[in-house]
Amino acid sequence: MNSVQQTQRPTSGELDAADPLAEQREAFYAPEEGQLAAYLDGNSLGRPLKATSAKLASFVQDAWGSRLIRGWDEQWMDEPTRVGDRIGAVTLGAAAGQVTVGDSTSVMLYKLIRAAVDAQPGRDEIVVDRDNFPTDRFIIEGIAAERGATIKWVASNPASGVRTTDLKGLLSERTAVAVLSHVAYRSGFLADAEAITTLVKDSGALMLWDLCHSVGSVPLELDAWGVDLAVGCTYKYLNGGPGSPAFAYVNAAQQDRLQQPIWGWMGADSPFGMTESYTPAKGIRRFITGTPPVLAMQPLKDMVELIASVGMDAVREKSIRLTEYAVALAEDMLVPLGAEIVSPRNIAERGSHITVDHPLFGEVTKKLWERGVIPDFRPPHGLRIGLSPLSTSFAEVELGVTAIRDALAELL
Repeated sequence: MNSVQQTQRPTSGELDAADPLAEQREAFYAPEEGQLAAYLDGNSLGRPLKATSAKLASFVQDAWGSRLIRGWDEQWMDEPTRVGDRIGAVTLGAAAGQVTVGDSTSVMLYKLIRAAVDAQPGRDEIVVDRDNFPTDRFIIEGIAAERGATIKWVASNPASGVRTTDLKGLLSERTAVAVLSHVAYRSGFLADAEAITTLVKDSGALMLWDLCHSVGSVPLELDAWGVDLAVGCTYKYLNGGPGSPAFAYVNAAQQDRLQQPIWGWMGADSPFGMTESYTPAKGIRRFITGTPPVLAMQPLKDMVELIASVGMDAVREKSIRLTEYAVALAEDMLVPLGAEIVSPRNIAERGSHITVDHPLFGEVTKKLWERGVIPDFRPPHGLRIGLSPLSTSFAEVELGVTAIRDALAELL
């Protein structure tokens, strides 16, 4: 008889009991019983905070209802940069004066990529990977058509993501900007942002990171890494709500050099001067275009402060534990049914979601949604399990993966 007994994996109950962030789940709105069994899509849309309802009502009654147009002079003009500074300090590793909030992710990407191309005469190539999110690729294709630029496609392995070795041979004196996602939307691969940024900048090009799947779940050090530009959404791990505005990071060293292409009165040097021609504002304000979505910024402020109260390192530690547990459950329950885990096994190369492939997962996802279990599906075969660290329990993960197994078994 083997005297060495196999180590027993802790139960979800034991993991929840030992979780130092377990009490933070109480901060989030929970649907009434029977409406939702397990939410595994926090990497697409974060849950709302309970505090948000009251704060929005207060904003409507006081800041908007009582102060009315005076609100612009009293506080709203600076809201995009004030909120941007807080996002930068808490989640991005960015000093003040480098982040602004407003527009959609697509518009922010357009403004920064186009500015990067226009600022470097003689550099007419844009580097991007073929498996990047469609918006990133589509925006780049449009800019290339507008500016007569050439796209240099990175042919990386979708499961392993973009590495420095994938970029060698693509970067040259003609490269204007490289655009990559810090966490890949399909596999959850976490790129080595510091090493890749150094490689790109050594070629004389600018580096732009898409942070949509990393901000609020993975610690970032944009200033320390020497990142030039970054864009991210706020409705995933920053819980700003559907359609909440994106943010743009522009390193202070690049702000006077770049001219964003969509000129609007709020990005002008004197917005209320009603001048005949456009003169860009100094600093990060020049990357603002139109009237900022002040109301839509309010919910994400609550989440940023919740993250600040626990710290990004603690958020990351919880994220690692959740994804490790999800991988282990998938190994036990889904792989025997023919599924394949396509996310990195190395925790240092994985964000806060995992992806499991199976030809039937499109049909499985439909069944799960009807049963109140909400993962995400990305064609052709990927079922994503997105784990927002502050709002997700280990019991929820176990329930969700068990439901995936049961639904898949019904179809086999």
